[in-house]
Amino acid sequence: MTTTTTDRWLLAATLGVALVLRIIAAHWWEERVPATQKFGFPDSEGYWELARTIAHVKPYEFGPEKYRIFRTPGYPALLAPLFLIWDEPPTIAARYLGAIFGTMAVLLTGWIACLVAGSAVSKVATLGAAIYPEAIASSVFLLSEAPFIPLMLLQVGALISMVRSTDSRSQLRWGAMAGACAGLATLVRPSWLLFTPLSAAVLVAFLAPRGRSLAWSAAMMAALVAVMIPWWTRNYFVAGEFVPTSLQVGASLYDGLSPTATGASDMRFVAGFIDEQKSHDLDPAEQSSPNGTFEARLDDRMKLASIEWAVQHPARVAELAIVKFTRIWSPLPNAAEFRSTMLRAVLFVSYLPTMLLAFAGSWKLWQRGERWPLTMLWLPAIYFTLLHTIFVSSIRYRQPAMFLIIVLTAIGLCALGKLDTRSPALAEKTA
Repeated sequence: MTTTTTDRWLLAATLGVALVLRIIAAHWWEERVPATQKFGFPDSEGYWELARTIAHVKPYEFGPEKYRIFRTPGYPALLAPLFLIWDEPPTIAARYLGAIFGTMAVLLTGWIACLVAGSAVSKVATLGAAIYPEAIASSVFLLSEAPFIPLMLLQVGALISMVRSTDSRSQLRWGAMAGACAGLATLVRPSWLLFTPLSAAVLVAFLAPRGRSLAWSAAMMAALVAVMIPWWTRNYFVAGEFVPTSLQVGASLYDGLSPTATGASDMRFVAGFIDEQKSHDLDPAEQSSPNGTFEARLDDRMKLASIEWAVQHPARVAELAIVKFTRIWSPLPNAAEFRSTMLRAVLFVSYLPTMLLAFAGSWKLWQRGERWPLTMLWLPAIYFTLLHTIFVSSIRYRQPAMFLIIVLTAIGLCALGKLDTRSPALAEKTA
């Protein structure tokens, strides 16, 4: 497949549109953040302050309790250079950085579309990712989604390329690249850790020959471990135990499964658990000194409380799972600040056609026997759905998966328009 000068200019124009739309959206959101808040989302403060510690070469810790494994370091490390330019960076600068990451995600969406279904679909998918409202939104909030999505897309593209390649060394290189991207993505967004073992299991279970699939999976997992080892080692020396990502799992789990859980996030319970843990640590009835760090003990307390409640209330757990499923795939915004008539209309009229055409595109790939690309385009959506039927849920958590769904949407749209939707490899075979 050749790329013409017109194609290159069209790609540059599409990426330019993507960047401009994200910068406009960043200013729109910046003007609407309440005066009493700095970021608009509670999670942003942790990333911001940890970025400050990295830039100033101070201990990597957050909050009055000096939590040292509060967040994985990926996103704070990307924000840290801003603190080398300004003493107190303007938040709009961080949103511009997110806009750049978002534009990279648009480019990678087009790359994956080209791998799966050729240049016509790639053009449509690139444009779709550039203008899709949720894709724009994921770039402008000071949250880990912005840098995570390009890394996720690189991993998925590498997994598709690994299976498509006919050279064994190239296959192993693609597998290692997928694992390395998985490690970096996990350091940005810890909830991604289990996706790579899941994709390896799917690979071994459904792709033959089994020996080759095992080799690919081994390369992928080895690269993931290599990227994660420095963080794991550091955490072991801090906590005295293996901590794969962070010590916020307990809080997140209790937020999703507890007597007060609704499917939405409400972390007000954390203060009560902190007081309980401090009282327990000071209780003279306790015969031995507390083990580990306060942060680890607090995490264990919340984890145990959540699991005990879930075991005792299976019906409520099932009910919450249904609520969370409807929240993550809702055609309308969940959060109150996004419930204006205009935003609801924009999301509704963009989301439903996108999903309907994605199902059409999925059927096209299924008919063609393209099972592995089809699986990889849907697997992140399935993964995030399963994850957020346990943890809290909102449309925010589907946004990374929507970039891959947009590829399927582009296939469905091109198929309706009678455009070529064959991958370059398939086009060569049938030429």
